[in-house]
Amino acid sequence: MAPIEGRTVFPHAEREAYYPRPHAAHNRPHAPREDRDHQEMNTSPSLLPFQLFDDQADVQIIERRLPHWSQAGAVPFITWRTLDSMPAAVLDKWHASRGEWLRQNGINPKDPDWRNRLQSLEPSLVREFLTSFWNRWHDDLDSGHGACVLRNPELAKIVADSLHHFDGVRYLMFDFVVITNHVHILAAFPNEESMLAQCESWKHFTATRINRQLDLRGRFWQQDGFDHLVRTERQFLYLCDYIATNPMRAGLRQGQYIHYSKLLQGRR
Repeated sequence: MAPIEGRTVFPHAEREAYYPRPHAAHNRPHAPREDRDHQEMNTSPSLLPFQLFDDQADVQIIERRLPHWSQAGAVPFITWRTLDSMPAAVLDKWHASRGEWLRQNGINPKDPDWRNRLQSLEPSLVREFLTSFWNRWHDDLDSGHGACVLRNPELAKIVADSLHHFDGVRYLMFDFVVITNHVHILAAFPNEESMLAQCESWKHFTATRINRQLDLRGRFWQQDGFDHLVRTERQFLYLCDYIATNPMRAGLRQGQYIHYSKLLQGRR
């Protein structure tokens, strides 16, 4: 799949298809949402061992604004961005370029089945499409659009502390970076529903506290992030490196971001 509104997919991971599934609600009525976001779930199942995506195992696909893939114990690469991180003009240009590429290769970008038609092209063209638009999307994200309030160490720490808070309880955190206007995460979750529920918890909890610090109201994060189930060890190591070097690509100095890596046993 192409990175639609940021959906991340790699050339050799293109065995995906979209199947709409209802999204189960995660309501816990006994505490205000802001408080319950950082209360431990007593009924959480024990975390499964770290594993990569298994194409023979059950996968849950949740359709919302963007499709979300999850699998028990597997590691997704997750990105969320601030609401102002991609101006409409940048998004329009990105979608126009993608549409032009598809038309040049005989695919109508307005065809609901264009993703499956993309897969019928020569593998080299599929790789060209995915690589080009992955790079373009992330270059635009790293360009520093918007207020970039996460450059402020105090605000970035709110996000980093939240990501660490339930490590080993609700999820296993491997790597993350909090940078200017977006966050990248590599983590494993115990079941198919918990990934999306945890991302909602992180985003709500951190948005509430960041808005309070900035004396703002309303949405802070873009409604949906994107996620990709890591398929191979090579992908996992590539993404660890991608996360670690993201601040350098964005031209940031030490103190303008927070990087954590379980493999490196510390923060940068």
